[in-house]
Amino acid sequence: MCGICGIASSTGPADPERLARMSATLVHRGPDADGAITDGPVALAARRLAIIDLATGDQPIANEDGSIHVVQNGELYNYRELRADLERAGHRFRTHSDTEVLVHLYEQHGLDFARHLRGMFAVAVWDSAQRRLVLARDRYGIKPLYYRSSQTGLEFASELRALPRGEVDLDALEAFLAFNSIPAPLTIFREARKLPPGHMLVWQDGDHRIQRFARPGPAAAGELRSDDEAELVEELRARLRDSVRAHLIADVPVGVLLSGGIDSSALAALAAEASSEPLRTFSIGFEERSFDELADARLVAEQYATQHRELVLRPNAALLLPALAEAFDEPFADSSALPTYLVSQLAAQDVKVALSGEGGDELFGGYYTYVADLLAQRVGGLARLARPLVELLPSSSARASFDYKAKRFARAAHLPPLERHHGWKEVFSPEARAELTGRGSAFDPVDLLRERYAETEGAEPLARLQDVDFGLYLADDLLVKTDRASMAHSLEARVPYLDPAVTNLAFVLPRRQRVRGLRKKVLLRKAVAPLLPQEIVRGKKRGFSIPAAAWLRGELEPFARETLSRETLRRQGFFRPEAVQRLIDRHVAGKEDLSRRLWGLLAFTLWHERHVEREPAALSSERLEALVR
Repeated sequence: MCGICGIASSTGPADPERLARMSATLVHRGPDADGAITDGPVALAARRLAIIDLATGDQPIANEDGSIHVVQNGELYNYRELRADLERAGHRFRTHSDTEVLVHLYEQHGLDFARHLRGMFAVAVWDSAQRRLVLARDRYGIKPLYYRSSQTGLEFASELRALPRGEVDLDALEAFLAFNSIPAPLTIFREARKLPPGHMLVWQDGDHRIQRFARPGPAAAGELRSDDEAELVEELRARLRDSVRAHLIADVPVGVLLSGGIDSSALAALAAEASSEPLRTFSIGFEERSFDELADARLVAEQYATQHRELVLRPNAALLLPALAEAFDEPFADSSALPTYLVSQLAAQDVKVALSGEGGDELFGGYYTYVADLLAQRVGGLARLARPLVELLPSSSARASFDYKAKRFARAAHLPPLERHHGWKEVFSPEARAELTGRGSAFDPVDLLRERYAETEGAEPLARLQDVDFGLYLADDLLVKTDRASMAHSLEARVPYLDPAVTNLAFVLPRRQRVRGLRKKVLLRKAVAPLLPQEIVRGKKRGFSIPAAAWLRGELEPFARETLSRETLRRQGFFRPEAVQRLIDRHVAGKEDLSRRLWGLLAFTLWHERHVEREPAALSSERLEALVR
């Protein structure tokens, strides 16, 4: 696991001093070592978090004659098999690292090298003989890669902070307000872009092109598996076990971020079975009981005798929000980043690698929205008629409250499938965005969802919606959250559900094995049932969420009003102060749960202060300790 960056100059030799400054911004991603190479127009650098081949695995790494150099952020779980094949083909290795496989794989297969990789990666390959720079990002988007192209050349990095700032992209801001995150290829700056998952960028002769090399997704409706359920249960359990074993490969201790839900609990169970030593597990809880899952996590920890550590987050989260703004170098408003940040900090005290459960919901049908999608097909018209009464329901601060779900359902149930699905989760509607910003926009962020949706025509209807979540929400929200929150503490987070061993089966499951009536994750629950306490297998989905609605009506309200003051909003110039004040007042009065909107506005404002206005946002260790007990 590392942070990588580089320069490809169209006007002369690459600037090594500029490269060093870029690399310095990524030290948190790789505090163990740093390296760089400058070769004419191209310069590459890496900050290393040493996980595999601790002694000789520093980067950049070259081939035998030094004509090809590579830097990598990530881990390759099939590198031993690939190395054996390459050695039989005559390639010679100097290290035992997974990264060295990349140079020889590129020599052997050229631009097709990325198709052979099993793992999470963002890679840069410099081929000096062909004067060609190749960037590639893994098929799921687990590892990030940003780039900035101009007339003088191309720059790339693992994080946006390493690239020059530019003007705020108002289309990206529209997307952020709609989704609470910014989907690829957009970034918050107009001049910078994200390389999408499963894509490759090839720079040569001062120009670049982007091409897709992998596109995981659902099978056509006629290609779904029709096996007996018992056989599918056994196969899924075996595939999960294979993936977890692969993800445990490391020369340092590996732990599990254990939320108490079925996804992370299954990982903990399988990892404990495969480990020769007691597994380390880490959990976080809340003083608000409806949001606390520590008791469930303890059940798993006790069953497998793990070395278990936990924290309880207090509601004075105002101290932590500036630290999140520092860790996330573009606006990011998924409030579950807060507990993810803290549990990563906890885990980093004991391990350098931790398994995390991202991907299970999108692959196996774990969200309530999928049940709502099916229900709306039957009662969408009635829900629309009932909307005036539903809107009168008082707002609750409880997790996944009935009034919140009912209002969301009534507002969107009558819409076409994709728009309806987005409606369950939409943060600011187009009308709300216009009222907030005082601007109209010709850009519709939902078009990004429509593009993804159009690619799966012919697949089963619910699978198409899951694929939209897989390609955008998972890649641009959940995986961004996990990467930034973990790497802020120099912790490598691995996601075993996002492995071909698992996804290749998940994408061919019929709907009844994913969502059946009100039951979610049907096949996954049956596959892991023998491994877990029944309270976990039968438990309701809670998600890694925080009591944001209650906090913003209580201890966090003064901080929100101060951060979103009229003076600050006028200075930044993006949001109308009177519109923001109405949102705060309406939420605090209990008229509607607007916590997701307010959290987003807080996230953007704090991000702007830190990364545009350059105001400090770091936390001292003393202040951070006040957050937990």
